[in-house]
Amino acid sequence: MTDYTFPTPTARPAAEPQTVYLITSGDLRESANVAGWPVQEATEAAVTAAFEQLGWSVVRAFGVDAERGHGYIRSQRMGMEVFKNIPDDAPLVVAIANWQYSHHVLAGLRTHRGPILTTANFAPDWPGLVGLLGLNAGLTKMGKDYSTIWSVDFTDDWFRAGLKEWVETGHITHDASHVHELPALPDSAEVQLGRALAAQLVADKAIIGVFDEGCMGMYNAIFDDELLNATGIYKERLSQSALYAEMLEVGDAEADAAYDWLIERGMTFKYGQDAATELTRDQVQWQLKMYIAALRIADDFGLDAVGIQYQQGLKDLVPASDLAEGILNSTDRPPVFSRDGSRELHAGRAFPHFNEADEGVAVDALVTNRVWTAMGLNPDTTLHDVRWGEEFDGEFVWVYEISGSVPASHLGGWDKAEGWRQGHVFFPAGGATINGVSKPGEVVLSRIYIAEGGLHADLFRASVVELPDEENQRRKDATNPEWPIANVVLHGQSRDQFMARHKANHAQLVYAPDAVTADKALVAKTAMLDGMGIRVHLVGDVNL
Repeated sequence: MTDYTFPTPTARPAAEPQTVYLITSGDLRESANVAGWPVQEATEAAVTAAFEQLGWSVVRAFGVDAERGHGYIRSQRMGMEVFKNIPDDAPLVVAIANWQYSHHVLAGLRTHRGPILTTANFAPDWPGLVGLLGLNAGLTKMGKDYSTIWSVDFTDDWFRAGLKEWVETGHITHDASHVHELPALPDSAEVQLGRALAAQLVADKAIIGVFDEGCMGMYNAIFDDELLNATGIYKERLSQSALYAEMLEVGDAEADAAYDWLIERGMTFKYGQDAATELTRDQVQWQLKMYIAALRIADDFGLDAVGIQYQQGLKDLVPASDLAEGILNSTDRPPVFSRDGSRELHAGRAFPHFNEADEGVAVDALVTNRVWTAMGLNPDTTLHDVRWGEEFDGEFVWVYEISGSVPASHLGGWDKAEGWRQGHVFFPAGGATINGVSKPGEVVLSRIYIAEGGLHADLFRASVVELPDEENQRRKDATNPEWPIANVVLHGQSRDQFMARHKANHAQLVYAPDAVTADKALVAKTAMLDGMGIRVHLVGDVNL
């Protein structure tokens, strides 16, 4: 008989009664892991105390690395190794107090047979809720059953009751009464427009250009070609190295012209001398070269939208992509010409950019741009991070905040925009944001995501509200004062209803001139998405 060596899987330990295993996923950027660790420690202590009050023990499935200064799972390989020490059928909690790279733990979560709970702090400075929403969307995409809950301090009755339900049943039930399946649409002009736009897209097709997929561990933000292609949308896979190479070909005179355009429109920049921690003119110059390079590559490939990953790789070469992204998303922007100077590229139009290469945003931005343009509305649109929120004057006001890439029209114009340096912990090469406070007005919000093996869309209405200057500043100081903020009141859904339902850390936002027009535009967008074969859900108070 041939003498083969037969491998065997690593034996998992047996589960202990009334014991939950705890893990946490971290960042790929070690500077972020070290900075966030004290808040993570406090979160884990609070979660552990809550379980112990129910008579349960908590076992941390891996140790803290004293040499590195944190106890996060910091890579996909490390995550696989950690799961070898977790009983397959044990109750498992993922405790989150920061942004986390979901792919670090998805392999273990995918095959875990015990009940899974994701939980996070609800805080402004180290917002576990953002990481929680991203991880939940990834679990939803891969069809993995899980429960989820969040808390400001992990002592409130609602959180404790949810935890008790989970240890007793393996599930937590959330109120979903605000979610409605799409009814028969009225035969209105808006519905006819949406269906015509869908028919055109499916027949004529469109291309989204992706500068490297998988940004920041967002497994949920990668959309399979088979799902996209059925809607008429195809991917052009591009490399960030090509973007960098094209940036090197952009002359200083072209970047200077774009800079002068912004200054003439009234944008200001908050400059300093120390490039390691302050904004410099050279950083802005590189960002403007990125803007020009991205449009030229989009022209080369005939793209309809483009997404720059930025974080991994590009962050080590050049300043942040946010200024370039926000300019791309603005109808009113510096002109860019073909390499030979013979043609202005996409003259007088916003060119949809999907931040962080989130392909759910790509579909959403493309559809929004076509619907709003066809209706004669300003199509400037952006994603926001669902960052945090608190009650103000009797209503819950969300802080929606993205890392600097809003179109200037959302702030009220370029003269309301300020360029602040990106934080050095996350953005070592610096770069300017497009900073400001979003103007009050009526908005349509949405998220396109993968669930049950198909594309889904949640559409909902909201108002961006005006807060006193001191409250705006308090909220900015509590989060990231260098980032643009939108103070959002959702229509017909509470904080916890939204958190339980939303399938991403991102929400897409676009303005309408008034409530009636916003409702009509939402109907047209609903009809277009439905016509593309995307399953639409109406969330909260929506007027069809």
